[in-house]
Amino acid sequence: MRAPPADVTPIPQSRRHGLGLRSVARTHAGTVRTLNEDRYIERPDVRLWAVADGMGGHEAGDVAAALIVETLAEVAAPTSGYGFLNGVCDRLQAVNRELVERAAALAYGSLIGSTVVALLAYDDHYACVWAGDSRIYLLRDGALERLTRDHSVVQEMVDSGVIRAEEAQGHSRSNIVTRAVGAGEPLELDVRHAAILPGDVFLLCSDGLTGAVSDEEIRRILAAMPLERAADGLLALSLDRGARDNVTLVLVAAEA
Repeated sequence: MRAPPADVTPIPQSRRHGLGLRSVARTHAGTVRTLNEDRYIERPDVRLWAVADGMGGHEAGDVAAALIVETLAEVAAPTSGYGFLNGVCDRLQAVNRELVERAAALAYGSLIGSTVVALLAYDDHYACVWAGDSRIYLLRDGALERLTRDHSVVQEMVDSGVIRAEEAQGHSRSNIVTRAVGAGEPLELDVRHAAILPGDVFLLCSDGLTGAVSDEEIRRILAAMPLERAADGLLALSLDRGARDNVTLVLVAAEA
């Protein structure tokens, strides 16, 4: 068994199941596009959920997103926390290599890519793994926190003070990501983890949702509605706003 990456503290090892986790998912092509290049996976059997957003405008973004979820569907039931985390990261690295090789066989400069965001749960702890601008949020005690940081040009502009955070949504360069599966070697993945508490609600989503719905609106819907209605409400609001991109969301609720 390999040790975890140097910058990642192991998720505690145990065979306990602990809190119950229930999930629902929704996906839609949006109001403009006819092809839905988003893909998602729900695996309550191993406690793994993910959203992949194929990169529109490039070769076969839907193929890239599909390959990510197909590969994650093969992840075996974990026997340790850090083994689980390493296994998911290794599979994403393998997908990245395959996509880079596929693109190299096409015309010069071709790219077959997708963002990815994954949520893993083990022993009442979670880990987020991501590349790109798909996000994970956590609603806890009525407060919403974004657990992921976008790998995007607009996020870099916010970080450098070029624009304010409130100007990021709907920015003309909001579709330009700085990391993605298939964008090149090696794939850089960010990881974040902490404990899960009863009542926690996680939201995994593509940027089709966050491009149309604000964080405060997300918070209000998640705090006020049961899981199924919240999923329907978030999707409906994004479509009402004329979602120009594919919209995908997965909600995961922790129950004692």
